[in-house]
Amino acid sequence: MRPSIMEEVEGLRGVNSVKIKEAHESGKKVVGMYCVFSPSEIALAADAIPVTLCGTTQAPIEDAEKELPRNLCPLIKSSYGFAITDKCPYFFFSDALLAETTCDGKKKMYELMGKIKPMHIMNLPQTANDKDSLDLWKKEMIKFKNFLEEQFEVEITDEKLRDAIKLMNKERDAMKRLHKLNAHKPAPLSGMDMMLAQWLKGFNVNKESGIDLIERLIAEIEERMEKGIYAFDETAPRILLTGCPIGSGSEKVLKALEEAGASVVALENCTGYKGLDVMVDEEKDPITALAEKYLSTPCSCMTNNNGRLDLIERLAKEYDVDGVVDLTWQACHTYNIESFTVKKFVQEELKLPFIQIETDYSDSDTGQVKVRVEAFLETIEKPATAK
Repeated sequence: MRPSIMEEVEGLRGVNSVKIKEAHESGKKVVGMYCVFSPSEIALAADAIPVTLCGTTQAPIEDAEKELPRNLCPLIKSSYGFAITDKCPYFFFSDALLAETTCDGKKKMYELMGKIKPMHIMNLPQTANDKDSLDLWKKEMIKFKNFLEEQFEVEITDEKLRDAIKLMNKERDAMKRLHKLNAHKPAPLSGMDMMLAQWLKGFNVNKESGIDLIERLIAEIEERMEKGIYAFDETAPRILLTGCPIGSGSEKVLKALEEAGASVVALENCTGYKGLDVMVDEEKDPITALAEKYLSTPCSCMTNNNGRLDLIERLAKEYDVDGVVDLTWQACHTYNIESFTVKKFVQEELKLPFIQIETDYSDSDTGQVKVRVEAFLETIEKPATAK
């Protein structure tokens, strides 16, 4: 039986759909965002509501393919499909959009989307841990700040930025503590519920109430752990899921793993732990601190991306995983190419079983995914005795 508060978490989708409409009608500005590289703090400092935009379901892809090529990443097609069909309330009520040049497909799609609503595009440097890249990214932060100041006729002060940084760090801390509960063996929360809690945070209209909900979820899970109530038993294979972002509507691989008896204990992807790993330094100049935090994100669009291997290794050890599953969307070239490097690292350095599953949002290969997942889990040695 899942934690009772998960019903409230799932209910956020309906609740926030109403709240974003009410906020917009009351004059509150809304900034729609798609990516983990998007600095929500700057939107908050502009007294706006930063929201994640829809893009994780198959439904609007057919409409998107009237303008976009079929052999394109499903995340991009779904995002654009929601935009042109007005089926995403968060997009509909957004006053401005923040885009980013993380991949060529999104970059070109944004040219079309930018004709629908006011849009600012942040040019992401492609090299991490580099002074020139950091300097460029700081300038991009300032450009976004200037855009919102002009668009919304507000002044974004350092004080407002610091307040926003503290609020977002508070949210990251709560989500990180929730995720780390699954380092316990056995895991107290299913991967499906963890995914929902992490993914839905982006739709929170009120950050403080969203944080309070997660704190209550953590408290309930800790009470259940004291009573010996867990989502899986100790013999369930513990899986680290890495790769492309997932959300409600694109969880078929995660679902297949857990229906086959595995416990997905860690979600490395950017809708999971990736964006929580590094906090924003609250003592530094806020623009510099924001640039450092967001540029540290180990996304496959960066080169080199050794930070992702480091994160996978830390999570694999901390969560005591038995295998690694790399989920990649069809036509996501950066993640698909990088999968070779991840496979080599996981198998040779971490000595763990590894499988890459390349798929899309449709259910056409659900049976095939199920068979591959079950075959992979059979290769994992189950513990002889409970720890």
